[in-house]
Amino acid sequence: MTATTGRRVLLAAPRGYCAGVDRAVIAVEKALEQFGAPIYVRKEIVHNKYVVQTLQKKGAIFVDETEEVPEGSIVVFSAHGVAPEVHDEAAGRKLASIDATCPLVTKVHKEAQRFAGEDYDILLIGHEGHEEVVGTMGEAPERIHLVDGPDDVANLKVRDESRLVWLSQTTLSVDETMETVGKLQERFPALVSPPSDDICYATQNRQVAVKQIGADADLVIVVGSRNSSNSVRLVEVALQAGAKASYLVDFADELDEAWLEGVATVGVTSGASVPEILVEGVLEWLAERGYGDVEIVKSADEHIAFSLPKELRRDLRAEAAEAAAGN
Repeated sequence: MTATTGRRVLLAAPRGYCAGVDRAVIAVEKALEQFGAPIYVRKEIVHNKYVVQTLQKKGAIFVDETEEVPEGSIVVFSAHGVAPEVHDEAAGRKLASIDATCPLVTKVHKEAQRFAGEDYDILLIGHEGHEEVVGTMGEAPERIHLVDGPDDVANLKVRDESRLVWLSQTTLSVDETMETVGKLQERFPALVSPPSDDICYATQNRQVAVKQIGADADLVIVVGSRNSSNSVRLVEVALQAGAKASYLVDFADELDEAWLEGVATVGVTSGASVPEILVEGVLEWLAERGYGDVEIVKSADEHIAFSLPKELRRDLRAEAAEAAAGN
């Protein structure tokens, strides 16, 4: 038999890089070009192994905390955002910083600042320990309460039930977030909603696309790293949409031929921090096993782009040297 075996691939569109990830990765690359290595990056610039490894080879040094960056150096803050105290730490160490926080995360930070300033308690829907959540909570730690899913709602203690607002991590499952919001509204009828949706456009678009392919696929492969919240959510959404199985992989060599047993239709997508070269590797692996018929399933067009951080338009090396000298 030839390629007409009934085996096919449904390839989700949109998939892969969002505007915020693209901006953050380019920011590190531009910093290396303009100022030379090393450039220090606090935390992973985005949650993807391949991206981090590629930037390391170009001269980026990834650290967990600002205190690991030598005084007078350049440090880039990741796309997930940081708390105000991290900016203060960088200034204290006389570091020149480049803030690569995604503008959609910055929007949530500004909402947190505003509502805290208006004496609201903020119910932040998100996953405990995620870098984005840590950064947002740092804007007003005495006012923000983390809500890690619907089961957390019953245990919440707030100062004033008449002055409450909910915000959310940008990379959550839309459906699960709205389930949590529903529970919050049942318990706190006066709960205020944010002025606009906090879950980012790319997260929503990728979930809509994976719902479409998941409904028709026996197996859905999501390309992405395990510490990528939006990638993990895509696996969950695929299963909820009807896929019989779904797996998260960083690279094609993690795929298992046993997954293909009895499978006619394979869905493929990738998280918002995944470069397309990794998806291409998965498609090649599938084609070698008879899944060469690829149908693109398009759910949205994306034309959003963000300008690079303003700090890349300054001479940061000179600024860092001056700061380190005490000028």
